[in-house]
Formats: sequence, C-alpha cells, structure tokens
Amino acid sequence: MKYKLLAASILATLSTTAMSATYQLTEMGTMEGAKLGYVTDANENGQAVGLANGLYKLPIDVSYIDFTDNAIKNAYDQQVEYQELIDEEITFTLADIENNDAAATNPKAHAFMVSFLSGQAGDFNYQKLASAVATQYSSSTTTEQVLFDEQSVDYDGLTRSVYNILNAISDDGVSVGWGSAPFDKTTFTADGEDEQETFFVRDFMSRALVISADGVKVPLIPEFDEFGGTSTANDIVRTETGYIVVGNVSTGIPEDRQTNIDDNCDGEDEPVAVCIESLDRSLKNSSRTRNGLFDKRAYQWTLDENLNIISGNELGLGLTPKEDEKSAFLSNALAVNRNGTIVGASEVRYYKNEDTVPFTMPVYFDNEQVVEFINQEDDWFSGKALAVNNNDVITGYVSKRIEGKNTTKFFYHDITSNSTVFPTDFFSSSSSTANDINDNGYIVGQGETDIFNTSDRRREAFIYKIGEDKITNLNTLLPCYEADGETRFKYKVAEANAINNNDEIFGVATKTVEKTDSLGNVVLDSDGNIEYESVAVAVKLTPVAGSVEECPAKEIEEYERQSASFPWYALLLLPLVAVRRIFR
Repeated sequence: MKYKLLAASILATLSTTAMSATYQLTEMGTMEGAKLGYVTDANENGQAVGLANGLYKLPIDVSYIDFTDNAIKNAYDQQVEYQELIDEEITFTLADIENNDAAATNPKAHAFMVSFLSGQAGDFNYQKLASAVATQYSSSTTTEQVLFDEQSVDYDGLTRSVYNILNAISDDGVSVGWGSAPFDKTTFTADGEDEQETFFVRDFMSRALVISADGVKVPLIPEFDEFGGTSTANDIVRTETGYIVVGNVSTGIPEDRQTNIDDNCDGEDEPVAVCIESLDRSLKNSSRTRNGLFDKRAYQWTLDENLNIISGNELGLGLTPKEDEKSAFLSNALAVNRNGTIVGASEVRYYKNEDTVPFTMPVYFDNEQVVEFINQEDDWFSGKALAVNNNDVITGYVSKRIEGKNTTKFFYHDITSNSTVFPTDFFSSSSSTANDINDNGYIVGQGETDIFNTSDRRREAFIYKIGEDKITNLNTLLPCYEADGETRFKYKVAEANAINNNDEIFGVATKTVEKTDSLGNVVLDSDGNIEYESVAVAVKLTPVAGSVEECPAKEIEEYERQSASFPWYALLLLPLVAVRRIFR
C-alpha cells in the first residue's frame, strides 16, 4: 500500500498493524429465528456447540393476565411517557394486547410485553420467558438442540421458558451442558381464600445432560434431588473405554437453609415449588448466602461408550466447614483433559483470617484433594481455572484491585513444575480472561483494550503463546479489507472461547447488520430509511499463510481522500478520534 508521506507518519503512531492473511475468519452462522450467535466449545474436527440468543417471536400468553392490575397499567403508562419523550406515538393499547392479539402482530406491543414479563422475573404469577437456546454448529448449518423444553399446552411450539447451554463437545461429537425444566402454568388456592391464582412452576432449576452425536439424551441426575436438586455438566473428554464428564451436583441442604424452608414453605400461601425457587433467588442475592439453597460439589461422571453411567464421585471442597457454618458451600469442576486431570473452582479460606466470608479461587482436583495454587499473599482474591491441556497446563483468571478497581488477569499454571505465570496483557489495568489452551501452548481469551475509558471498556479477543511474553490482539491478525480491497473488514472479534490442536480458534465477533425488531422485521426510521445495529455472531478463525501489512486508521484514509481540504488543526484531533473508536 502507498500513502502520502504525512499520512504515513501519522499512521506510524496512531494505527495498529494487521496480518492480512494470518487468520481467515469464517462466520459459522446464526440460527434461523434468532438475532445473536455464540460459540462455547469446539473439537479437533471443527464441530462446535454454543447458543443462539435474541429469539424472535417469543410466545406471549395473555389468557391469565388481569389487564386492570396496577403492575401492567403502570408499565404501559411509562411506555407512553417514554415514547412521548422521543416524539413517537404509541401504536397499541392494553386492550389491543388483551383482545386483538397485538403482541403477535405489532412489534412494539410484542417488545412491550417481553419487557414487562422480564421485569416480573421474580414474580411467579407471570409467564417466564427465555430468549437463549442451545445450538449445534456443523460445516453448513446451525441448528437448535432442545434440552428439556417441551411443547406448550397454551400456544404453538415450545414453552421458551427454559435455560439452555451446551458447554463442551468431545472429539467424536458427544456434547454436554445443562438446562432447566420448563415452567408449567397451574392454579392454586391459598388457605382461607376462595379465589384461584395462576402460578408458573417447574420441576428443577438445573439438570446436567449428555447428548450423543446422533441426539440421544442422557440426564445426569444428582443423588440428592430433593426439590429437584441441581446438576451441571461443563466438560467432556473421550477415553479408551468411554467418556469422563465433569461439573457439579447438589449434595444436600445445609441446616440454616432447611430452617428457611421449614419456616416459609408450608404450601399454604403459594405452591411449595414457588417458595423454594423464591427462597433460592433471595439467598443468591445476598453476599453471605450467594450459593442459594443447596450445597454443591464438583463432580466426575464416568460413562461407557454407550453413555451408560458407570460411576460418579464427588471431588471435594477447598475448605472444611466449621460446626457453626450452616450455609451452603460450592465447588465446581470446569474442565478435564485426557489424563483425567480436572480443574475448576472452589470456595476457600482467606489466608489471613479464617473468619471472613469464603471466596472462590482456581483449583485442581487431585485424589480427593482440592489444590489451591494461586498465592493469596499477592492480593488475589477470586477466580476460576477454566481449561487444562493434555500437558497438564491450566489457564483461567483471578482478580485483584488494580488502580482502584477489581481487575481480572489471565494466568497459566504448570502442575508438573508447580509454577504460575501472569503474562503481560494489553495494559496494567486491563481486565483479561483466558478461556482455553491447546497442546501447542496457545492460550486464547479476551481482554480490555480501551485504556482511556475506565467505566465501560471494550473487550477484544487475544492469543498468547507460552514462552513468548507477548499478547496479540486477534483482530490484528485479520484482513484490513473485504475482498473488494476497499470496504473495511466488517468483523471485530470480541471473544476467543476455544482453540483446538490445529490452532483453529472459535469465538464471537460483532458486525453491523440491518436492525430487526422482536418479531424479526427490518426496522425503518421516521423517514423510511433502514436502521442498523451491531450483533454478535459465532466465528471460526483458521490459520493461513500470509504476510504482514499495515492497516491505516480510518482517519488516515479520510485524510488521503480529502487532503486538498484537510485543515492542519484536524491533526490535533486524531488521537481523540482514535481513542473513541468503539465496536459495541
């Protein structure tokens, strides 16, 4: 590329470099009927799992709603006031929603109802909605993987009331994750009352699941399943005789939590299931009881080749509860390698004072021992081990106070040498997280890149090679331009979530597309012009042979095109413009 001399000199200090053909980005596709796409894991064959979010046409059930109730009337009045502030006339009434099916035909009415129901998440008298679904990515399609959702009895299609996530996929295509049970609409009459109330209840809050390559589902039910219990599956590895799956399970209800249940959940004023879930949510919102109702422990399942469960065992906790500690404690297994090395996180004691509230730190699980390897004396106070390669090198993140704010830093730890390294990331106060590591020693994750904005910094994906103290922004390894050589490359990679031993990287990028409403229609402004928005898409980055080229900052390109009228004082503004280049 050739630039004017002045433009080139400015470029040397203001722009970043990019390897035009070091990585080739391929969009993996977004599920039809959803706005956003994410990838969570991928195997050596390029098969991937993830989730789609922002589902269009979420089903709205209005049959049970009292439209004279103050909650929905006040929400509607606030909507009217908001639209008046932006000089926009409201196009629906509550009567339209109740009687004319407006939520299914008017995108503004639909968006209003989705927002209203979201605001009632803690009120089990209202329908529950979830806009994220688990997905399977193949070379040509992105398809939904239904976990526990069921066909609704109130409207066509699934209930869309469940939490879904696939966390990992083995090399032969067996995937693991967890989800919630669908909410059922039921009626209940409180003691001493004559009028029935509508409630939405479910059988369990979380259940782990293994899914074969051809779609056979195997739930992983915890031994302690009172009130449904809980279980999650976070990783899977293929072995010579079957599979190892790791996650966590409920192991009991501690004494104080059982007292809460006995005192509140008698089934007289509301269904017991509603009371249990409300209590769990309130406990999770407290700093001292943030683990909710259940004691939960890291867990390992061993399965044969046909996904029959051969054995299961708890992996321990990083502290010993005292006699007077009667709240719930947590450990979680997050990753496993072919050696059977399991890593994750556990609550531990503060090294200076055992009477303080326990906090979560990265650990690995070794023969029923929970090994904490990050030195608390260096002021680290929370974190997780998120991945381990087959050389027993762990990676993840931990937190400490840096420049007055809680900041995460990625690390890698070699179990064999018992050494921990905190690589230099984008800048001293940048928060960074490592999500995966391959056997070649490459670590991928994301970190804050906006050094000047301290409140809402943008994040971009990185790659790091063990042994080379250099973090590389993955966006600098992508082309400067689209195939036409003029249009700026439309993707910005925000997260790198997985890397296989082919050094293929799977993550999430943003791009600008035509804006759509909650029913999937393209949005037009008041003049009839199409509006645009930034969305998240799942992407694969494949290494390719290439050479390094300089990507000019957009401001330089504009200068080059407009040099005849480029005022000298505009040069002083370039650093300020560069600082504010954001992608979200």
